[in-house]
Amino acid sequence: MINGPNLNWLGKREENHYGKSSLKELEDELSEIARDQGYELLSFQTNSEGEFIDLLQKNYNQASGYIINPGAYSHTSLAIMDALLSIDKKVIEVHLSNVTAREEIRQKLLTASACDGIIIGLGKKGYKLALESIIN
Repeated sequence: MINGPNLNWLGKREENHYGKSSLKELEDELSEIARDQGYELLSFQTNSEGEFIDLLQKNYNQASGYIINPGAYSHTSLAIMDALLSIDKKVIEVHLSNVTAREEIRQKLLTASACDGIIIGLGKKGYKLALESIIN
């Protein structure tokens, strides 16, 4: 799982969009679900576009699939989209908030076009559904 910019501030920022849970709480919940299914969840967060791409590539050989939330890079990053196009494993993009009901600039998701699926607006449940999709 790779989370992008500002997601390290979950629980501290815009609770109306992102909820009250911290990223650590989310990671712990998902790790427990993965362990119960016989998997290990590797979780990363970066505020850097280049590091996001590095994490996709560096963990490729050991990944069964990817859960990603590129944050604001979803709307702007051709570089992340290109990296995702090179991945032949399942990739699910997740957004905590309903980006289609927010500012116009947030409604175009460049990275989603390179993913197998996208889950938006379901809060942390979206991450759980993405994990379930990758495991099953």
